[in-house]
Amino acid sequence: MAINVKICGLSTPETLAAAIDAGATHVGLVHFEPSPRHVSIEAAAQLRSDVPAHVKTVVLLVNADVQTTGKVIEKIKPDVIQFHGSETPEWINLVREKTDIETWKALGVKNAETLAKSVRYRGAVDRLLFDAPAKALPGGNGETFRWDVLKDFDHTIPWGLAGGLTPDNVGDAIRETGTDLVDTSSGIESAPGVKDVDKIAAFCKAALDA
Repeated sequence: MAINVKICGLSTPETLAAAIDAGATHVGLVHFEPSPRHVSIEAAAQLRSDVPAHVKTVVLLVNADVQTTGKVIEKIKPDVIQFHGSETPEWINLVREKTDIETWKALGVKNAETLAKSVRYRGAVDRLLFDAPAKALPGGNGETFRWDVLKDFDHTIPWGLAGGLTPDNVGDAIRETGTDLVDTSSGIESAPGVKDVDKIAAFCKAALDA
């Protein structure tokens, strides 16, 4: 099984290059001002211009309004929009239909009931991203959740795994859940919003070797 690796919350050319060089298949740019990983649309567009065609650029939005979403699409031209708030299936599907951009929806997993409710996104998203439950921030909190709830669920939508993944646990996460996509942000930082190039390399190696 080919593993997809997303390095999220990148904000500098150096860390972006480190992720690409390490074999990341997806690079994530966060446009959400309360986050320590926030980048402006202009800065994100500049970073996006350095991403080669074989790597997908993901822009993370949290309950963004129509104007902001439109500007992100126009200026950054992402391959994927990751919706990380309380966005409805109807809104996400509308964005996908109008733009033909790949859409992901992140969901905080508390228990098996969360997974059962996730089916409402069927037909509206290209992928679900199962994360730890939201706290002060909707993601990037460095916490895992019970991976075993994913194992027995009858997945009808492509999905990926996030939440507290690090170079030390990502191999176990892949083996235990069977996921084909892993996503990390705080697990490869030296401080909130500050990516560590050595940790990026170690994470990608651990995931791709799993």
